[in-house]
Amino acid sequence: MSFIDGLFGKSKKSQDFDPIKEEYGEEKQDQKKDSGDDDDSVRNEDINDDDDEDFDDILGDSDEEREQAWQPVRIRRARPPHPLTITHVNQTRDLLRMADVQAMVNSEKQNSQEWLKVHDVDYLKLTLKHLIDKGKVGKLSPEKQTGKVNHHIQFDAYDVNEFEYKLNMAIEVYTKRIKWLLQGSKRMFGHIQGERVAVCLDVSNANMGFGRQTAFQESLMHFLDEQLSRKESLYLLEFGTDIEPLWPVMRDVNRRIIEEGKEWVERLEPKGGTNLLKAMKHVMKLQDVDAIVIILGSVPDQSTEILCDYIQQLTAGRDIPLHGVSYDCSNELTSITLRSIAAASQGSYHCYTSSCEEKIYTGTDISLLLKEIQKAQDVINKIKEMRQGMMGSALISIMNEISSEVQKLPQSRFLPRPPGHELPLRLDMPKFQPRSSVDWLAQHGLKAKRLDLYQVLAPNAYSYREEFIPIIKKAVQSQVHEKAMVQFTWHDGSVKNIHVDMTQLFEYQKQLKDSVALYERRIDWLTSGSRRLLGTVVERNVVFLIDTSVSNVNYLIHIQHTLRLVMEQQMANKDYFNIIAFGSEARRWKPTMVKPTALNLQDAWNWVLELQCGGSRNFMSAFRMAVENEEEDKHGVRVQGLYLFTSGVPDQQGAVVSSFIEEATIGRDFRLHSILFNVDDYDVNGAIPGRYANITRTAECLRTMAHCSRGRFHWFRETGIIESDDIQLVNSEVDKALNFSRKCAMLVDNVKKKYRNRFQHPYMEQIKALAPPDSDYYSGEYSIKALPPPPPRPSSSRLRTKQITEGQKDSREASPSTRQASPSSTRAIKWRPTSASSAREVRSTPRSMRDRPMSAKDPLQRVKTAPRKIQTASFFLDTKHDMGTVYTKYQNTKVHRKNIGRTQIPENEDAISSKEWLRLFGLGKLKLDLAKMVSGPDCKHKEKSVKSLHKNVSAKYCDIFPSINIKGTIKHLQLLPHELKDYEEQLEKVLRRYIKRLQWLLSGSRRVFGSIIEKRCVVLIDTSGSMNPFMDELKKEMAALIWEQLHRLRIKFNLISFSGTCSKWRSCIQEPTEENCHDAVKWTSKLVAEGNTCTLEALQLAFCDPDIDSVYLLTDGKPDTSTALVLKEVGRMNSDRQITVNTISFKCSDSTANSFLHLLATETGGRYHRCHEDFDAHLFAHKLLSEGFQDAEYPHLPKFEGDDLRRLANEIATARKYLAQGRTFRALYSAKAAGSEKSSEKMTATTPFLVGRPRSAAR
Repeated sequence: MSFIDGLFGKSKKSQDFDPIKEEYGEEKQDQKKDSGDDDDSVRNEDINDDDDEDFDDILGDSDEEREQAWQPVRIRRARPPHPLTITHVNQTRDLLRMADVQAMVNSEKQNSQEWLKVHDVDYLKLTLKHLIDKGKVGKLSPEKQTGKVNHHIQFDAYDVNEFEYKLNMAIEVYTKRIKWLLQGSKRMFGHIQGERVAVCLDVSNANMGFGRQTAFQESLMHFLDEQLSRKESLYLLEFGTDIEPLWPVMRDVNRRIIEEGKEWVERLEPKGGTNLLKAMKHVMKLQDVDAIVIILGSVPDQSTEILCDYIQQLTAGRDIPLHGVSYDCSNELTSITLRSIAAASQGSYHCYTSSCEEKIYTGTDISLLLKEIQKAQDVINKIKEMRQGMMGSALISIMNEISSEVQKLPQSRFLPRPPGHELPLRLDMPKFQPRSSVDWLAQHGLKAKRLDLYQVLAPNAYSYREEFIPIIKKAVQSQVHEKAMVQFTWHDGSVKNIHVDMTQLFEYQKQLKDSVALYERRIDWLTSGSRRLLGTVVERNVVFLIDTSVSNVNYLIHIQHTLRLVMEQQMANKDYFNIIAFGSEARRWKPTMVKPTALNLQDAWNWVLELQCGGSRNFMSAFRMAVENEEEDKHGVRVQGLYLFTSGVPDQQGAVVSSFIEEATIGRDFRLHSILFNVDDYDVNGAIPGRYANITRTAECLRTMAHCSRGRFHWFRETGIIESDDIQLVNSEVDKALNFSRKCAMLVDNVKKKYRNRFQHPYMEQIKALAPPDSDYYSGEYSIKALPPPPPRPSSSRLRTKQITEGQKDSREASPSTRQASPSSTRAIKWRPTSASSAREVRSTPRSMRDRPMSAKDPLQRVKTAPRKIQTASFFLDTKHDMGTVYTKYQNTKVHRKNIGRTQIPENEDAISSKEWLRLFGLGKLKLDLAKMVSGPDCKHKEKSVKSLHKNVSAKYCDIFPSINIKGTIKHLQLLPHELKDYEEQLEKVLRRYIKRLQWLLSGSRRVFGSIIEKRCVVLIDTSGSMNPFMDELKKEMAALIWEQLHRLRIKFNLISFSGTCSKWRSCIQEPTEENCHDAVKWTSKLVAEGNTCTLEALQLAFCDPDIDSVYLLTDGKPDTSTALVLKEVGRMNSDRQITVNTISFKCSDSTANSFLHLLATETGGRYHRCHEDFDAHLFAHKLLSEGFQDAEYPHLPKFEGDDLRRLANEIATARKYLAQGRTFRALYSAKAAGSEKSSEKMTATTPFLVGRPRSAAR
């Protein structure tokens, strides 16, 4: 039996059900009309027969087909039926008929296998067999030469086109389903089925280590919020070497349970291996579970065969599917294990990797959809063969009506349309007449509101003056500003003295804040509705020039939808309007402009719906049709605004078009506004013809056309607005306001500094140091409060002399009458002879003030330490009678013993430079510098020359402490053994963290590009001929850079490739959205290595972007131009912007070129990086950690040339050296305790930086 006999052996013509049309709301109208009651009766009988046939098709022809698959009945929490419930046979039929509709409604709760039951090509009757059923088999005609019978099949053109349209719509539905499965947590964990779910998480060291823990926890948080929060009950389990569940049983899902799950996720820590078998044994014992989710990030400890056999035994007779998720695991064995487990339990499998996008499409749900897309595409390819006249051995002839039928149908019929696309317009009357940003800022701008900072400061601004005074014969400068004013740079570059009014600046800042809020509302209004697509229509008489060339055939619906929004939202309050569509020829809706009444707007919309794309872009014909209209000139109705809506440059040359527009606007008040809607440069078949220029030159041409007529330029794409003159003007006003605010803050800070400096007088410290009055010291005879330290006791002779002098002075000052009247009032002499009793004096002295005998004092107080005296030197100042004093010698400071600090370094890696990271977590910052710890002044070995012995003698206790040599100086080691042991433990902990940081810097895209630390960068990629052997590797590394660093860290970026010429990915830096990142990876994959190395031109092109703050230059050699010229030009361009240029040496062994890259990075404040392929960071870390830091030299670290790696490697080498020294210092104590001279000599010989006693002391 031949292929055609098999297809047509059982042909049946039946009415098709089209669920795609039902889903999109499309209805096919009958082409034939009813004629008479007899036809109605016959039709009713046919309908009844069709219903019976449909019912037979649903139930099946045999008992086996009618038998439904058994579904386990869940009786837990089941509700009893209502006593009045009645079941009828018609209810069963209705339920069967509604099964399809219910399946479409519950599509979000179904996996791909269930969803495809009512959406695959077989169910939609879109297979090749269904296509053949629509044809008519002609007469069999034998071939003359061979005698073989040829089949002749005829098809209706309408049926073939409709069938192809349904296939395209089905492919679009499958594509939307795939995009939905790649959103949110479904991208990382797949689409989870079931209502009572148990989740098993892999918390092994391999999955949670190496910086993966934070990303894994964030993904789980999102998973809980998006999918698990919608389940009925939940169970969470973590497994490493052992298992640890969160709850003992299943818990009903509510807000509190989800919050407990989040807190549990935050507490997850690495726990050994991956004992998946033990986790499965535990979770299979749970009751009332209908789905199990296994999330693995590493290879299980058990083999795949053991796990599959165990799961098959446990799931026998139980309907518990297992959903396996491979989370960011590069080992293929994990994916094989999970896929086998899912197949054994009738479950599903999902794979997520952050580095390889293709692996995500290997999951069960997405792979099934891709297979359906391939089936539909195969049928479409067969239709293309049919149009060529043959399909297999059958002759296909599509009737001649196909050409006329296709010409009658509009092209938009074959494109997806938004809901309500063909409905009547819903007009909205604007409440005000809009204005362009230029006119709006003329009223609401900072200068219009007199909020320009220079306008505010002008009344109190005075110029800096310098005049020559003839009398003193020298130039004199104004000095008033030093005490009363603040110097401020004016807008013209001059320096003025400003008298700052703090109240005025405070009010000015409040008004600036209100202005910025107003500008933000203006930007939000400009980016809403139809203004986001076509800009703001400000003129009252407007004409729209619509590009309908052949390159826009796939975007005709977008063009129509844009015009619909504009007519609904912006045209109701205009005076006149018209629409002109142009391809190779221009055609207009009305001969002249008409009023925008509701009837006219609806008529214009109907005309727009009939537009078809074809031809090139004959812009000049449309432009002349709009501006050279004699009928409009007769009636005095002139065009005020032309809005060109296009996707490419005109057919004519740009210079010719711009000149013609400029001449046409002379003496006429109209403006041309250009709107560029960005379309993709490439489709599945290659480059799109009809643009004639890349997108950058296209934008430049249209921008010039708009600006030469004083119009506005607007550029957008599906993701948002790329460039808009209206928005840029408002943004510049916002930047100006922020700049003024920063300058106000600087003025206020300068004034505050002057006020702070005003009270910093040299005598203020002396005033603050005055003691409080003595009356507060004593409250009784023997009670003392806040007693100051007692003054030094004077000697007996000095005390006697002082008291006699004071007595004589008081006697001279008292009057004679006073001395005679009250002799007792005369001040008594405090000195008394030594023979007099002093018991009374002792009793009158407080106990705490009495002297204690030397034997009763602390022995440490007996030591007489002569404090070092403070010496000062005086000098005269410029002013009269003023003197200054400086200290030449200071008092001895007390030395404090340094403690061993407890280090704490965060485990999460920060995207900062090694210089900044070591400034926070270096050995010096963590107080683990061994040289500083043993270099205190109390540790110094001292020798004193004894004249009587004629030699140097060491300190008395020199033999108690071990002696060591620190940087050429003999020191006594005062750190005790237990302190040295604590120091070693802390240093080993820090070393492990340093090695982890080194592994992170040498992993992923950081191995080639280093760490991207800025937020707005441009990456310059060398694609010269010398890069040809490395282009494949470079493309992979660029893709890793875009996804791993730029997208994950939300870094705005742009890409520029340079060889003989420079090529930009985008005109300016872009947001790291998924669409932009996909586009960037696609752009880099098409790079070709050829030509020279124009490094200077690439740097100049990068510096043209005003929004960047850094440049990353990747190259494999020196530039074509002089290196000195490159350094000079970069310094000139970077003099005011301070942009860091980070250089990357890629596969470059030329020392001269590497020196140039290092110098370029150093002069611009950037970082130099060079990737090392011969060094395995993981192997180095394994060796170092397994040997326990026993050797300070092995394993050796290579000599890194990159700044980040070099600084971190030096810190690791220093830490290893300190660790070896600490162990040797601790061994000295053991040697001294043993008292073995041989052991001491051996220790000294093995450690060259240690010495024994000084030679002079030994002598």
